[in-house]
Amino acid sequence: MNKKTIKIFDELIQLSNYSFVNNLNSDPDAKYNGDNKFSREVFSGHYIPVQPTAIKEPIYISHSKNFFEELGFSEELIKLSDFIKLFSGDMENISNLKQNIGWATGYALSIYGTEYYAQCPFQTGNGYGDGRAISVLEAIINGKRWEFQLKGAGKTPYCRGADGRAVLRSSIREFLAQEHMYSLGVPTSRSLTLFTSKKEQVTRPWFRDNSYSKDPEISIEEDVAITTRVASSFIRVGQLELFGRRARKNEHKDALKELEMIVLHLIDREYSEEINQDLSLDEKIILLAIEFQNRLTSLVANWIRVGYCQGNFNSDNCAAGGFTLDYGPFGFIEMFEPKYQSWTNGGMHFSFFNQPIAAQKNFKSFCSSLKPLINLNKEALEELEKIENNFLNVMQEKMQNMWASKLGLENFDFELFEELINLMIYTKVDYTIFFRELSNIPDDVSGLEKSFYGSLEDETIKARWNSWLENWKSQINVNDKETKEKLSTKMKLTNPKYTLREWHLVRAYQEAQNENYEPVNELQEIMTNPYEEQSKEIEEKYYAKKPKDFFGIAGISHVSCSS
Repeated sequence: MNKKTIKIFDELIQLSNYSFVNNLNSDPDAKYNGDNKFSREVFSGHYIPVQPTAIKEPIYISHSKNFFEELGFSEELIKLSDFIKLFSGDMENISNLKQNIGWATGYALSIYGTEYYAQCPFQTGNGYGDGRAISVLEAIINGKRWEFQLKGAGKTPYCRGADGRAVLRSSIREFLAQEHMYSLGVPTSRSLTLFTSKKEQVTRPWFRDNSYSKDPEISIEEDVAITTRVASSFIRVGQLELFGRRARKNEHKDALKELEMIVLHLIDREYSEEINQDLSLDEKIILLAIEFQNRLTSLVANWIRVGYCQGNFNSDNCAAGGFTLDYGPFGFIEMFEPKYQSWTNGGMHFSFFNQPIAAQKNFKSFCSSLKPLINLNKEALEELEKIENNFLNVMQEKMQNMWASKLGLENFDFELFEELINLMIYTKVDYTIFFRELSNIPDDVSGLEKSFYGSLEDETIKARWNSWLENWKSQINVNDKETKEKLSTKMKLTNPKYTLREWHLVRAYQEAQNENYEPVNELQEIMTNPYEEQSKEIEEKYYAKKPKDFFGIAGISHVSCSS
């Protein structure tokens, strides 16, 4: 089909189509609670109608050029008053919206497979959900359905007493990370626009300059911002958990029906091509579990391929559509460490190499949420449990295929891999630079030294490296220049040259705080071409190891949380 170019705001609004609010249930108590901007328990319903709180005198920082092009959005849209209003939270002053109110959703929380209620201010689990994220538009654009959600859009009933805002710092991180991940070939939510304001500041805990502290030491005033993230849906595993829990405990008369509604809506939004609508509910649920398992295992293998650590991979941060969602305390690994974790509160259970196990825990929560719908079908329950128990086998196969791809091998070799990991840890290598330099298929270890954080003086280790390289090269079969170049090119499509390092992000958001947005736009340009050879100047600046002075520094080597 021909892509339609959207040049004026009204053309976008004509494409709006609100399946979530039209097909699912609103919180029945919403109409009795005014503007729905105060923390309260929500007992039923799939969403709460809530008006975003606009930021004052919004300042445009950036938009995703690539995503605008994919959507067919004209660059002129970013200058239009109504477009700016919508994506900076001012829905009340737009006259031609088909729906002039947004919506927020509730969800449950499982951390590493264990249900938690303490994070809910009511200790019931009925006050947890979108505390500062509000969806404002759902539209079918060039044949594909998209949901547009404002992060930092103000209070909702799920705000748990917080202010509902996001700060410029975390908004820049998320805005850049989503488009970078998409360009890396990793399924993800997308970034549309980024606005800030100099008229509103909020207080957040943070670190002193050059501190080594693991815990925030001071409170700072930060400018607010709203970033618009876009996805096929924002249904999370935690959302299914909430409705699964209500059905399991029979918390209200429509609990089982509301679980069925959200599951069928998930299938319609995310899995309609894989799951035939004419199948029975039991058959749909079995296929849903298989398809989500396939997507989730592929996603986590991709995360590790590109050096990404989710940091806070709770069930509420796990998209039921199988893509990366919620860039809170994430990080891209620099010096290789299997236990790498950028978030000080994240624990080893969400560390870099433990992400497959964390995914398994979320998948278990996902399957548990589906079980009330098939409780009366013993065969379906057994089939679902078989799928659930097979997760780690599927995950292992995806991981081995990924490592073989990174190493240019046709088949995974465990001994070769194990020796490599041990050498990488001992030698202290930069993860991204190492695999990119390995993609050049070097003659000996000197061709990898650009990735080493120290000089390679130990002759025994040097010999081990050269022995490993010889063993590796005997398996990749590059006997002439042509086959070597062909494999090198293939490996470079798997091993990126550029990843989004925290010290680059720090500079970008510090400059943005001073109204210099050029570093943000420069990073967007570079990080949306992560596999490309770029200019010598860019290479020297961004294809570089983390400076030694930054190791251990709070806000660079580790973060407390995203605000």
